[in-house]
Amino acid sequence: MPRLLPLFPLQVVALPGNVVPLHIFEPRYRELVGNAEASGAEFGIVLAKGEGIVNAGCTVVVESIPQRYQDGRFDVITRGRRRFNLLAVDNEQEVLRGEVEFFGDDDLRPAAPEYRTRALQACLEIHAAMEDSTPAPKVDLADPELSFRLAQVLRDVDFQDAILRERSETRRLELIIATAPKYVERTQYAEKMKHKAGTNGHGHKPQGL
Repeated sequence: MPRLLPLFPLQVVALPGNVVPLHIFEPRYRELVGNAEASGAEFGIVLAKGEGIVNAGCTVVVESIPQRYQDGRFDVITRGRRRFNLLAVDNEQEVLRGEVEFFGDDDLRPAAPEYRTRALQACLEIHAAMEDSTPAPKVDLADPELSFRLAQVLRDVDFQDAILRERSETRRLELIIATAPKYVERTQYAEKMKHKAGTNGHGHKPQGL
């Protein structure tokens, strides 16, 4: 029998190398994360969709637990490790477990500097449109997995799920570059509506959004 990976369904997409902060409160997941912390083992984060989960995800490891609460809840900092396809699910225990197949990139060629620069600029434009206090992304343009760092700026789990599944760094950067203009437009519209709501004004939805 293959080893089954414990799974944590969330409205979150974990990506390799990225920090994933979590707040743990359910007893079954407190046990899961506690065991992972004690043993250094990985567990899988999979995107919850509707009544089920998607068929791909990413393992994470526990880096630290910055806050514990008297009622047993705690905050945990995890970091993404390995991407996987979910082949089968075992739901006989309180925590889902999955038979998984790990995967990496098929295209191992580094992305051209032009793509890296354009993708970073696109994400900086998205950040500028958000009008919030989140710091602008600080990244290394030489990072071979730059796309995973930048994808965090696009707060769309379906887009991040597509980035997770893509097996080429160049293609991931192309997706960011292609998606950014429409995302900026949507973000600017959302910010405008927040301001309108604050002043009891009225707005309309842009065509095609």
